[in-house]
Amino acid sequence: MKRYLFVLGVAASMLVLGCEPPNTETSDRMDVIFDTDANNEVDDQHALAYLLFNPASFRTLGVTVNATRSGGAIANHVAEAKRIVSLCNMTGDVPVLVGADSGYAEIEPHLGEPDFDGHEAVDFIIEKANRADKQSLVIIAVGKLTNVALALKKDPGIAGKIRLVWLGSNYPRPGEYNLENDTRALQFLLEQPITLEAVTVRYGEPTGTDAVRVTRELIHQKMQGKGPRAGEPVTGRHGEEFDRFGDYSISLFDHINYYGDPPARALFDMAAVAIVKNPEWAMRKHIPLPMFRDDQWIEQPGNQRDMIVWENFDANGILDDFFETMDGAAAR
Repeated sequence: MKRYLFVLGVAASMLVLGCEPPNTETSDRMDVIFDTDANNEVDDQHALAYLLFNPASFRTLGVTVNATRSGGAIANHVAEAKRIVSLCNMTGDVPVLVGADSGYAEIEPHLGEPDFDGHEAVDFIIEKANRADKQSLVIIAVGKLTNVALALKKDPGIAGKIRLVWLGSNYPRPGEYNLENDTRALQFLLEQPITLEAVTVRYGEPTGTDAVRVTRELIHQKMQGKGPRAGEPVTGRHGEEFDRFGDYSISLFDHINYYGDPPARALFDMAAVAIVKNPEWAMRKHIPLPMFRDDQWIEQPGNQRDMIVWENFDANGILDDFFETMDGAAAR
């Protein structure tokens, strides 16, 4: 009888445990690679910190770096990415990989060589994509598309294993900084069996991420002392030492130009991370996949393949969550 009651007790315990809801903090997390020209402007840094301070939503596998013209050579972008990872106390947990300094057209003929320009980042993307299990590897690309294009060229088999979310383009209008830094990479990716998600920029328009703007005064008000204290201080891009991301954020905004009335800066890249976290913060539409030729988008109404365009961003919702995330990070 005692043995019977014991077995019943164990069975009941197992039933109760089996009925417990899954731990959504881990089961719902997305595996992410953040592909960035980190030393350009100020939005990359805030996007990366926001990503790293959202561990319930994202498991950041690594940061792959590329160089765009305003941020200097690749070493400058790598140094800035490492500063942010360090200020977020993630050094050793989140690797920073050196990616493409030049463009797709220059690098592609050398992909068979072991030390081609950007090989570290490209091989990392391929490795992590091929390890993707139940869900696609999310690549949030907020610079030029060179690293991603090279990875797909080197291993076309990863096409079905990645979700590419790119902060870029003024679609349907021409132009935009990230796009212009490597148009050939974009053209190559449009030819691949992937669904490109374009998080639009649209300078000066209310429908793009340019509308997700902050003033210098708001950054001073909200960011002072935010973030965990770093194990070791880092020397910032403009000098001085910092041991909290929030204080470095203020320094970045103290050394940048402003536009508009009131004068402000857009956190383009941070908005791209935000809509991956919560798709309700923007409108998503599927369009027939266009071509990009001679610096123009060319519509293909009959194309059976599609592209996802993100627009009409909830700037208040995105910024509220960003600052709430920074408040939470301060307690770490």
